[in-house]
Amino acid sequence: MKGKIAFQGEAGAYGHQACVEARPDLEPMPCPTFEHAIEAVRKGDAELGMIAVENSTYGRVADVHHLLPESGLHIVAEHFLRVHINLLAPPGARLSGIRRVRSMSILLGQARGFIREHDLETMDWTDNARAARDVAELGDLSEGALASELAAEAYGLQVLARRIEDHDRNTTRFVLMAREPDFNRRGPGGMITSFIFRVRNIPAALYKAMGGFATNGVNMTKLESYMVDGNFSATQFYAEIEGHPDDRSVQLALEELDYFTDKLKLMGVFPADRRRYETRRNSQD
Repeated sequence: MKGKIAFQGEAGAYGHQACVEARPDLEPMPCPTFEHAIEAVRKGDAELGMIAVENSTYGRVADVHHLLPESGLHIVAEHFLRVHINLLAPPGARLSGIRRVRSMSILLGQARGFIREHDLETMDWTDNARAARDVAELGDLSEGALASELAAEAYGLQVLARRIEDHDRNTTRFVLMAREPDFNRRGPGGMITSFIFRVRNIPAALYKAMGGFATNGVNMTKLESYMVDGNFSATQFYAEIEGHPDDRSVQLALEELDYFTDKLKLMGVFPADRRRYETRRNSQD
């Protein structure tokens, strides 16, 4: 029997598209929330979870960084999805007749130019694919949804306008999570190690903790902070570095980091997606 990969959203969601692109060998499993997708993997109902973490236009996905450390799962891969936003509507609708569009706020925020140009009223929906499904069921020719072409196929909608996103490099990054880590693989584009940590309550602790990466030549590609349990004095950090924990330079950097932290937890070791570096090169153009 074919294994499953869980994602947040309904059939036709961008998470669904990411599953099809990254793991066509697994059956996509829709879940109402990220929590449900994580739980499906934790319980063994799915082999992997496809979790969106950030978008190049909108920024990081709210609350995900709080969910990952407590999930009990491990990041085993990443996938960069080029997000093309499309205006979908029931058969027979015309672009000139559309008055309202519905979608998640994160997607509405990525197509502000098109929305403003066509003077469209917006409705914040819980899920992009659900917006498409509801538009199909409603059948109102003045109402559309912003979603993927996969959603148009799933719900029998027509595409009135393609690729209406504000930025032509609009990309969402997903991480694939599993019950067990995999430290044996090596990627042709290098490895990424992710971890969370909390610095000790001493002067300049964060500055000193970061010094080990610089002195050992380890490139840190991400460092994000967030509060823990609403406590302003308890700040936790999520970080990603280039390299593998078996690399001597990474070992030395993590040993120095450990000295200045009261919590250090490895979240995952995985091959870098080739588009990670394409995105970096494009941002430097």
